[in-house]
Amino acid sequence: MHLIDETWIDAPPATVSAAVGDPANWQPWWPYLQVTVTRDRGLKGMQFAAAPAPGSGWPALAGTVEIWLEPFKSGVILHHFLRLEPAGGQRLPARAARRWSRQAGWHAKRVFWRLKDELEGGS
Repeated sequence: MHLIDETWIDAPPATVSAAVGDPANWQPWWPYLQVTVTRDRGLKGMQFAAAPAPGSGWPALAGTVEIWLEPFKSGVILHHFLRLEPAGGQRLPARAARRWSRQAGWHAKRVFWRLKDELEGGS
């Protein structure tokens, strides 16, 4: 599963970076993964190693997660990258892989639109 998504947030880079760097956000953002920071890029974002989250109801996926923060106009473009493969060398049938990829994409949209609303004062 390779997912690339972008969300523009009209908030200062430091504010968005603080939200990205808050470990309390990571489980709700990726409930199907256990993430470990591999690189804290400060105002530019974070990179994570990802392992399957037991009992999540999702297939066992592992790989990397990255959030890259790009200053743009009065805010930030939050770039979200998931690079995940079935853990343990297993394979997902093509239909299941498409379903889980769609579900991860919609979940990411909901998560980062909610963050956008919170940081822009909309909720």
